[in-house]
Amino acid sequence: MRDRRLGRGATNPSAAAPASLQSTRWSRVIASFGRRHEVRAEDGALIDCVRRGRLQDVACGDLVEVAITSPGCGVIEKVAPRSTLLYRSDAFRQKVLAANVDLAVIVVSGRPHYRENLMARCLAAAAAAGMDSLILCNKQDLPETAAVLEELAYYQPLGIEVLGLSALGSVTPLLERLRDRNAIMVGESGMGKSTLINSLLPDARARTGALSNSSDTGRHTTTSARRFDLPDGGTVTDSPGMQVFGLQHLQVRELEEAFPEFRGLIGECRFGDCQHREEPGCAFKAAATGHPRIGHRLHWLLEIVEENARVQHWARKSFD
Repeated sequence: MRDRRLGRGATNPSAAAPASLQSTRWSRVIASFGRRHEVRAEDGALIDCVRRGRLQDVACGDLVEVAITSPGCGVIEKVAPRSTLLYRSDAFRQKVLAANVDLAVIVVSGRPHYRENLMARCLAAAAAAGMDSLILCNKQDLPETAAVLEELAYYQPLGIEVLGLSALGSVTPLLERLRDRNAIMVGESGMGKSTLINSLLPDARARTGALSNSSDTGRHTTTSARRFDLPDGGTVTDSPGMQVFGLQHLQVRELEEAFPEFRGLIGECRFGDCQHREEPGCAFKAAATGHPRIGHRLHWLLEIVEENARVQHWARKSFD
């Protein structure tokens, strides 16, 4: 359950003194910049923090214990247990995106055209982390969007909601879905995440950038994760645009469970060690026969499995 005391920056009448004047304090991380983090205490005080060397990962949304070193500055000593953690990983490192979030809003658009295989990885990461997902098709005012919404209709029967709107128009439907949720926006550069944040919260003044006409891709305009409070309850974290989304931290069974159309087929193949390739009696391949979209999704699943198998030495770690 979300800690509402720290979600809105409300004052704590029982506090003997402002957080910035106390030696230690539990605070919420609201922005991360490498090894530096901006945290907000119960009374709304903002503290510029670094983390102790033994703490390798601190994420936006973490509840942390801070030791005050000087007015407005501190050191993160401890991270409270997390309900969820969304992150990506490749052969060499992992990148934490946000902690204690329960909804991943994957932002896509028709211009520049989103990459469905990258979106599939975002969806899989959210599912593996125990989070709900919402696919938000932005830029509904563009002519390309109608075709994108038709493509995305595939995901609705899988239990993944699809919402179309324009960040330059009304964002009320999105606000309604974010109410009392702790959400994170993820997606490629140029999809309009920062513009959406500006529309949801005009005071946020998130940076926005023009598309690169030569490459049809967006320039990175958000370089760090930042968490915002929503006016009617809930929070939303804006994350940097991404071009890759590794899932090295997930085992084969976790990946299979993260693709909804295959989750119910686990254990149904003729052979217990089926690789879902050339083996006879494969339930996964049978489901994809005659269904190109399912076939694409199976290809992406196997692509991730192959990618992960090439690096067996990577030490998967717990972030709790």
